[in-house]
Amino acid sequence: MTRRAFLTSAAAALAAALPSSAALQGKKMGIVIHSYWKRWQGKYSNIKYPPFEHALDVLDHVRDFGVGSLQTLVGGWTSEFAGKVRATCESYSMNLEGSITLPKNESDVGRFEQEVRTAKEAGAVIFRSATGGRRYELFSSLEDFKHWKEGAFKSMQLAEPVAKRHKVKIGIENHKDFHAAELAEMLGRLSSPHMGACVDTGNSIALLEDPMTVVETLAPFAVTTHIKDMAVQETATGFLLAEVPLGEGILDLPRMFALFEKYNPQVNYLLEMITRDPLDIPCLKPAYWATFPEKPGTELARTLTMVRERKAEKMPKTTGLSLEAALEFEETNIVKCLRQAGEKYGFTPSLKAKDAKKKDEH
Repeated sequence: MTRRAFLTSAAAALAAALPSSAALQGKKMGIVIHSYWKRWQGKYSNIKYPPFEHALDVLDHVRDFGVGSLQTLVGGWTSEFAGKVRATCESYSMNLEGSITLPKNESDVGRFEQEVRTAKEAGAVIFRSATGGRRYELFSSLEDFKHWKEGAFKSMQLAEPVAKRHKVKIGIENHKDFHAAELAEMLGRLSSPHMGACVDTGNSIALLEDPMTVVETLAPFAVTTHIKDMAVQETATGFLLAEVPLGEGILDLPRMFALFEKYNPQVNYLLEMITRDPLDIPCLKPAYWATFPEKPGTELARTLTMVRERKAEKMPKTTGLSLEAALEFEETNIVKCLRQAGEKYGFTPSLKAKDAKKKDEH
């Protein structure tokens, strides 16, 4: 048996044996800034749902939810602002994680190191980064993707000494760009305790990967997470994919939590509930396959079977909603997720849902 096969089988056995509710007692769900993408630095005026101009606004809002941590963008921070963020997090008993862009080349390392240094002043020792986007939309050939992948790995190599020097950890997200095995292979080549994965529980469905296999593959490298549940619905050219409140989708979150606990019991769990129109995954169009010509047809068959068997009756949609209705939809979804984190999955009850809702209503 190969090492990977052994780890996968052992992880699956543990996931079946370990109730997540027992493992998660005493832990609080955190939140990713992308959950508030409509309010984050929004260019609008709304009394009920005012925009968040910076991280301090977000911290003030989510403290009423009792979340354990905030993962937010840290580019452009000053030392003065970092000090305010640190003091605020400490007063609210919250942790901070940074979302950061890796150095694009050698000349960009200085910018990257300054952002790491400043964010660490704010209390961040864990960072999330993503090197790309939707592979099937960005690249028209395998050669283009391979060229980009080489550059992405070079960025990771440039980031590693900085992370080591400042004693921080950086998690690379499976961002609809790398297959889980591709990301695991690169992290294995880096072989650094300072470079790991930000494991997103739902993104890789867009690459026709089984979400449980993705977590089994990347959990050994996890330094942070994006926790979400997903809904699917068949289309003529593939399927729609959308984030939905925890417990309302197709993911086996208890098994996933068990795997994370197995490999890194200190890992933070951060909600990424993005409220938007569903993403179109055109996996029946030839262009979709340009960057993975060797992908087995069994993955397509398994994914489309899952879509047909577990299709959602209704998918979330924000197009056509008024600004206030869209903002309320976003907030409602977040509240549902945080409530479910405590009631369904065993996290320390963190949400005073009624109190939080009343706060926004006033």
